[in-house]
Amino acid sequence: MMRPAPLRVVAILAILFIPVYTFPMGLTYVDVKVSSMTNGKSAYILKCLVDTGATDLLVPSNKLREIGLKPVGKMRYELADGRKKDFRYGLVRIELGGRITAGRVIFGPDDTEPLLGVTTLESTGFAVDPTTRTLKKLPSIPLK
Repeated sequence: MMRPAPLRVVAILAILFIPVYTFPMGLTYVDVKVSSMTNGKSAYILKCLVDTGATDLLVPSNKLREIGLKPVGKMRYELADGRKKDFRYGLVRIELGGRITAGRVIFGPDDTEPLLGVTTLESTGFAVDPTTRTLKKLPSIPLK
């Protein structure tokens, strides 16, 4: 596994820092806290690959089960290689950079790398700056 480049602080919200880890070839990782909406005491902090080609948050199923999350439905997703696959999903509380949202989380294979999709990213008020590969705070979240 590749080691992350040195930690860079890309935004300051009050006294909160958003760690962004960059790797060669343009990969960006961020720390995301996922917790059950029914049992907020159980949480999981994960390092997610930011994937603007994906929509939802994908987390290994075993980690979601550890915080007591149960699937509430199933949806078909298209994978990066074009294959279509059904995944179970649940609803979670998501914290990123001091901001909180709720959203869908996909129960991925136990050995999968966590992915942060664009819908989840934007619902917390952030976007990826493609030139610096860092997160930038959106001035507002569009309602149109």
